[in-house]
This record gives sequence, C-alpha cells and structure tokens, in this order.
Amino acid sequence: MPEYCVTGGTGFIAAYLVKCLLEKGHTVRTTVRDPGDAAKVGFLREFKGAKERLKIFKADLLVEGSFDESIQGVDGVFHTASPVLVPYDDNIQETLIDPCIKGTLNVLNSCSKASSVKRVVLTSSCSSIRYRYDVQQVCPLNESHWSDTDYCKNYNLWYAYAKTIGEKEAWRIVKEKGIDLVVVNPSFVVGPLLAPQPTSTLLLILSIVKGLRGEYPNTTVGFVHIDDVIAAHILAMEDSRASGRLICSSSVAHMSEIVEMLRAKYPSYPYENNCSSKEGDNNPHSMDTTKIAQLGFPAFKTLQQMFDECIKSFQDKGFL
Repeated sequence: MPEYCVTGGTGFIAAYLVKCLLEKGHTVRTTVRDPGDAAKVGFLREFKGAKERLKIFKADLLVEGSFDESIQGVDGVFHTASPVLVPYDDNIQETLIDPCIKGTLNVLNSCSKASSVKRVVLTSSCSSIRYRYDVQQVCPLNESHWSDTDYCKNYNLWYAYAKTIGEKEAWRIVKEKGIDLVVVNPSFVVGPLLAPQPTSTLLLILSIVKGLRGEYPNTTVGFVHIDDVIAAHILAMEDSRASGRLICSSSVAHMSEIVEMLRAKYPSYPYENNCSSKEGDNNPHSMDTTKIAQLGFPAFKTLQQMFDECIKSFQDKGFL
C-alpha cells in the first residue's frame, strides 16, 4: 500500500485528501506550519485511522528544505498547500505570490531529492486557465489554455496571477529534474466543512449568505464539489494513464445566480444584495472536461448538491 505525503494538511482540499487516503488504508504524512496548534490541527488526528497511520510534520512553504523530512521515503506527494483568496492586501508579493511560487519550488526540490517518489500531483486551479482577453473566442476552455498574466495584472487578479506563474514554474522544474507530475485544475470548490473553521472558498460563501461583505463578487466561475476534487486527485496519482493537466469543474455560473439559488431554498438568511463593480472576473465561459471523462471519471455533482451540503454543514456546525 503506497505511502503518501499531503502538503498543507489543514487546507480545505488537503484535509479531505488526508481523510480519504486514511480511509483507503494508506499511511499518510502531512505538513502544517505548526503541528502544536491543536485548535487548527487537532481535527486531523480525529480521522479514522489517524492514530495508526497519520504523521504530522512541520514545514513552511518559504523555508527551503523544510519538506525534505516529510517527503523522504514516500511513494507519492500531493502538493496542495498554497495560499488561497487572501483578502485585499498591500503585500500581495509576500502573502500570495511568493508562497505559491517559492513553495512549489521548495516542495519539488524536496521531491527530486527523494528517490522513492514516483509521482507528484499538484493542485493548481482553473484560475490558471480562464483569465484571458480572448476567452469567448477560444471556449470551451481545455487543458491547452493558459491564463494571460498581463490580463491578470490589468484586472488585479493576483490569485490567478500567482497560480498561473506557480504552475508554469512547476512544469519547468519537473522537466529539468525528470519528475512525473500530474496537475489537477479545480474550479471554485464547494461542499461540507470538515475543519473547525471555514477557510478560503467556504468563508467567502458563508460571508455572502450572512451579508457580511457589503457585496458579492462580480465573478463568473466554474464550481465543483469537494468529493469530485478529491476523486480527481486520487485518479491523478493512481492511474498510470493520467498525465499533464486535468480540468476538474462542474457548472459555470455567475455569483448572482448562486445567491438567487440559495435565497430560493433558504430564504431566511440576510444575503448580499449588491454585486461588486470590479471587472475582469465576470467573463462567461465554459470548461471542457473531456480529458478527465476519458479516464473514466463519473459525472460531476451538481450546483444544488454541492451548495446544499455546504449550507447544511454550516447549520450543523452553528455558523448559520
């Protein structure tokens, strides 16, 4: 049974991945910045099989060599650790771009030192695909398309900028070092909350439902259920036919449609009513998922399914 390392274990995708791999019987190593922070890390130790087969290591994306110990001896590495959707910040370079790019470099360097590692699966994003001036002309978008970094800069889309540069850098490094890399490009990930506190995409949804932001983002984006994202990562790791990039996305919708869908079903919450006037993130588009389907991937879960499960988990945990 292969042993795997999952970077950034407390992240939304990473935590689910750790849980799923443990349930399948794997020995799992995961990295966090502070293994001693029980409030943040404790829930990972509660997973079924964690006592016997989960090892938690300290590592920091910006510290060279800090992933060496956690990666040495494993069969495969899931690099999911990356800052996500930080609120507007003057230090974009330090909080978002550096960890994304330097972090990928540091993890891949540790992988190249470990002869045991057979494959690396990198969590990228549809953000590294869909931001371009000619998006309407080239749709449906597939794995050959890349976001235009000038477009990202022009519209202050720094998350997309970091993800695009980070993924391109990953492809450059693995070519140089001869690492077998498969990249999963999920869209906006939705589903039930696993950690004690919502982070990233779930925090955004919660704040929109509770009317805490003043407006909802002016974004047209693909959405995808967390279960589908996890299944895509495991397929990317275990199926020898998987290669290159894999788009992992269900329906594309404008955030206003999501608000309307939720309001119709859960009318008692004080939703945001106003749409942001920010441009650049609202281009209608479609994503082509033929490649992952050809590997036998089943139909993606629907918008209604993913949001119902998300809202229910917020209710169960007392956030709504």
